[in-house]
Amino acid sequence: YYYCVLFGYFPVLTEPLSNTFYNRPAVNQELSTIFNELWSLDVNRMTPGIDYTISVQGRASFVSQGSHTVQDHASQPLFSNVNESKLRNITTFSRFMTLLDNYERSTGVTEQVTTEELTEMDLFLDAVLETKVMKRAHQYLVRKGQSNLLLGFEHVFVGETKSGTEIIGFHNWVQFYLQEKNQHLDYKGYKAREHDLPDQDDHVLNLQFSWHGVVKPVGSAFIGTSPEFEMAVFTIVFLMNTERSTTVVVNIDQCQMELVVIRHGRSLGTAYPKLLSSNGRHVRQHAH
Repeated sequence: YYYCVLFGYFPVLTEPLSNTFYNRPAVNQELSTIFNELWSLDVNRMTPGIDYTISVQGRASFVSQGSHTVQDHASQPLFSNVNESKLRNITTFSRFMTLLDNYERSTGVTEQVTTEELTEMDLFLDAVLETKVMKRAHQYLVRKGQSNLLLGFEHVFVGETKSGTEIIGFHNWVQFYLQEKNQHLDYKGYKAREHDLPDQDDHVLNLQFSWHGVVKPVGSAFIGTSPEFEMAVFTIVFLMNTERSTTVVVNIDQCQMELVVIRHGRSLGTAYPKLLSSNGRHVRQHAH
């Protein structure tokens, strides 16, 4: 068996964003608590305005799935600046970036997994498991009876297949930035309700873009967070539920979001955050 980390791309939501805010589950307070602990421990998180700068620009228009044409509401890139030197000096970021070079972008293309690539995967996993974020996640899972974190971790983020290929949707801002920098990706604008506009400090964004000419009507991603934070959060959601598709609503820092995890057998099919509100608006609305 080969162990292969395949970082996929942003999900395509099948309905307009405005329709996704109804009939959602209640906020999961227990998961919100542990995720805020992980947030506080995420010392490798990049700081907006210092380590990177984003420009959200205009609101993206509705585009049907499969379209190859879309109006561009963002003439400039999403990331106007990223401190790549800092990224490359943080072990989990640098080893993650090394992995991004290993995989074909076309879904279903069988990867030729080399010994060097397997070593890179092991080094990345080792670095993530050494962080305070993942150690705290491990403590939580032990308390919840999910004691074998590493096994679960491998099932979530490392595919077990005879062919050496497993499609895993890891929707990461560093990958977005690098693809945008290399002119493979064109940011088209943000997706949000009229009264809930994003800003440069938001750590989750709903957005629209084209990638190698293919339009993604609605995608979503954490922004600035470390690989270990994202992997810890989605590992917990994956291991604490058994449904093929799991959606939990949580409050993390100043954001309320849905975390979506979809399984392919015993491994992860895709996982992503979907911003519901930012800058504490959901807290103020509740207070009223």
